[in-house]
Amino acid sequence: MRYLAELPERRGAWLLLALTAFGLFFVALYMQYQMELKPCVKCIYQRVAILGIGLAALVPLLAPKVALARLLGFAGWLTAAIWGLFIANEHVSTQQSANAFFAVCDAFPNFPDWMPLHDWFPGLFNATGMCGDINWEFAGLSMPQWMQIIFASYGVVGVVVLVLRLLLVRRI
Repeated sequence: MRYLAELPERRGAWLLLALTAFGLFFVALYMQYQMELKPCVKCIYQRVAILGIGLAALVPLLAPKVALARLLGFAGWLTAAIWGLFIANEHVSTQQSANAFFAVCDAFPNFPDWMPLHDWFPGLFNATGMCGDINWEFAGLSMPQWMQIIFASYGVVGVVVLVLRLLLVRRI
């Protein structure tokens, strides 16, 4: 337990978090461009959440001994994981609705005016698919169902490490 509580002060732990998130981001690009799977708006939002986890890990990666850096890392990590889980849950609901063709799904991502990622980087964040379509499955689960597992895993690990850290080390 003490080992888990001390992980946030180790650069390697934050590097692992960043590498897994960026790895998933590149898997999404591979699936889009090599497997020709078209991402929908909810897929793009989940992609942003994964990217958010990776970017959040970079802050404490640079300064793992600095409490503020760790705090920012945990905050970004858990916010992105929870937001991603909510989006993945909505996506699964859309796909499992009685008539997925009529399920609500925006045609374009709704990013803030001050950060229109789909305009700045259309190859990464432009949605061309339909939210109700299931074009890929592995082990009987669709991509959003796998993303539910991934985001829940990120969230559980983040909460466990943070709680252990606060209980055993008594500081972030």
